Amino acid sequence: MTQKNVSKYTDEERFAFAESIEKKLKSFALRRIDVYKSLPSNDFVAQHTGKQLVRSSTSSVNYRAVKRARSPIEFYSKISIVIEELDESIYWLEMFNDLHYFTIEKLSKLVADGNEILAILAKSSKNINKN
Repeated sequence: MTQKNVSKYTDEERFAFAESIEKKLKSFALRRIDVYKSLPSNDFVAQHTGKQLVRSSTSSVNYRAVKRARSPIEFYSKISIVIEELDESIYWLEMFNDLHYFTIEKLSKLVADGNEILAILAKSSKNINKN
C-alpha cells in the first residue's frame, strides 16, 4: 500500500512562495546586469568575465520552468539548473573583487543576497527528495 505525501502548505502558500522567489531572482539578475554595465568597456578581461556574469544571471529565468514542473523529478532537474547558474553568478561576482574591478564592500550585499537565494533554492531541492 502506498502512502501519498501531503504538503503542509496550501496551493496558495506555495504559489506565493514561488512568486516571491521569482521576484528575488529577477531583481538579483537586474542588479548583476548593472554590475556588468559598470565594467570598463575597453578591458577584454572585464568584458569577457562580465558577459559570463550576464549569461549566468539571465539563465535564472529557468525558475519559471521550475514553477511549471509536472513532476517532482522535473522540478528537481529544473531547480538544479537554477542553483548551478546562481552559484556561477556568485563566483563571477567574487572574481570581480579578485580582479580588482570592485571592492568586496561594493559587492558584499549582492553576494549575500545571492547566497541567501541559493540557500533557499538548495533547501527546496532537498525537500523535494523527502516527499
